[in-house]
Parts: sequence; structure tokens; C-alpha cells
Amino acid sequence: MAEKKKCEYCEKEAIGFQSLEGSFAWVCRDHADSLLLELKPGEKQVYGACYLERYT
Repeated sequence: MAEKKKCEYCEKEAIGFQSLEGSFAWVCRDHADSLLLELKPGEKQVYGACYLERYT
């Protein structure tokens, strides 16, 4: 079974991964960018230099 990722900022369970113009992090709902929150679980999106992937 895959290891569950934790938020880079607070250690809560991560809902996804975001890479925004050079910085990247696994983030929880509280620390996720609004673009990541708009995605459905399993969706991925690329906006220029930004990459977003929603897990749950």
C-alpha cells in the first residue's frame, strides 16, 4: 500500500501536490491553493509553470 503523504506545512494528511513557479509541496486542505481545491480527486492540471494534482 502506498504511503500517505503529509502536508509540508502542518503534518496533516495531504490532499494533493502543488508546484507553483518553482516551489512544490504536498498540502492539506488548509494550505492548498484555490486552484487545487477546485479539482476533483484524481484530477491533474497544468497552468504554464504550475502543476496541480488532487489525491482526495
